[in-house]
Amino acid sequence: MILPKILENKVRRPVAVFGAGVSGNAVARFLAEQGVPATIYDRSGVGGARENFTPEDAEAHDLVVHSPGFPLAHPWMRLARNAGALCLTEADFAALFWQASSAPAKLLDGEDAAAFMARLSSRLNLTAVTGTNGKTTLTEFLCFAHRKAGRVSVAVGNNGIPMTSMLFSEMPSIAHPICEISSFQAECLRYFSPRSVLWTNFDEDHIDRHGSRENYFRAKFRLVEQQSNLRALLGDFARDSEEARRILADRVCVVGESVAAAAREFGVALPDFVQVATREEVRGLVPEGSIFETFPQRENYALARRFWLARGFPLKELEDAARAFSPKEHRLALSAAVETPAGTRVEFWDDSKGTNFHAVYAALETFPDAPIFWVGGGLGKGGDTEAFCRRLAARVSAAFLIGETAPALAAGFAGTGVPVQVFENLGASVNAAFKAARNAGTPRAVVLFSPGFASFDMFKSYADRGRQFNRIAEELAGA
Repeated sequence: MILPKILENKVRRPVAVFGAGVSGNAVARFLAEQGVPATIYDRSGVGGARENFTPEDAEAHDLVVHSPGFPLAHPWMRLARNAGALCLTEADFAALFWQASSAPAKLLDGEDAAAFMARLSSRLNLTAVTGTNGKTTLTEFLCFAHRKAGRVSVAVGNNGIPMTSMLFSEMPSIAHPICEISSFQAECLRYFSPRSVLWTNFDEDHIDRHGSRENYFRAKFRLVEQQSNLRALLGDFARDSEEARRILADRVCVVGESVAAAAREFGVALPDFVQVATREEVRGLVPEGSIFETFPQRENYALARRFWLARGFPLKELEDAARAFSPKEHRLALSAAVETPAGTRVEFWDDSKGTNFHAVYAALETFPDAPIFWVGGGLGKGGDTEAFCRRLAARVSAAFLIGETAPALAAGFAGTGVPVQVFENLGASVNAAFKAARNAGTPRAVVLFSPGFASFDMFKSYADRGRQFNRIAEELAGA
């Protein structure tokens, strides 16, 4: 194994891995392939993981690799840092091997600058995608577009496929990895250095983790800051050399309008190379029949288009991919529809992936001319619930609430004139929304399940929640 220089003295003893989920297991597997022992710590004890991390354990490790679920203030993280261990997020760990070791940034014997740059280029080609909403779809779409055009690409990161999996011995050479990065992953990045960053949008989310909107913004802004670290990968070339200037000039950063607005709000200066993409700029340019014709997805296409052109790829590749691309389930998809005897077409829309306020706002914009019977609520993540309800009150005809946040939402709607009902389960809420929608007296009515909150108070995951909604909708539409 060729070790990144910073890790040479950190793997002489077993590596501590915090978290027994997919990222932790991927790190442990890769280390095992290299002959480096690892100890997994997880309070659940799943898979034989150790359930506690003690001061004595902290003294036994020089390197800790942690999953995104471990904030910097976690007691185990404090113990490890106080004991002098290097603590890396899984994305940093993978990037160190991907960018610094697998393609050493050193001149080989007889190699000139041009050959060096060509060899190094693929390992600098990390593309990071983040945003309050849309980042998973955009990550998957860019990967799909590359593959459809015949390039080798993989989507990794917050989509459930750890970055470390790119390092496994059976993986092919990957020229265009697309990495979905959440704020939990971004907040403590030190070595992950993307050549390209796409930041879809910004709105209030994960306040329970970050404490404020500004902290949440600055966590994601780490990705933009990390683009300057491309200098460190140039090895034998001076930081002010022609080669270094060429690498830095080739950076791409595209952000949505709400990101630029938030930067102004928080006094953060975006670098000169940042481009701002807008929905308006792709009006009339979105491929007909593609998912990107919907309001929420139009923003994704604007970012993808700017990125594609900046990287010098043929625009037709992106357009062809857009027509053929289908996103994963539970992202504002029509579940079922039924014509009522009164002549109203009632549509059930599944947006279970909508786990924050911004996602709900975007979903509402998809139905400007139809009454909306909103089903929402779930596990709170912080945020101004009262302001959220006031904004929804201007667009929804009635609210049907579930989950831990239902009482707070009901209080938030008080005085707005919006009829509100609270339910113990999803089935009852959707049934009530359907009864109201079929009596809307309009040609079209929408039962919109865009919860705005996490699912874990009542469901296994947002996917489980979405599947249950789809089953209920199909039963009501078929009755």
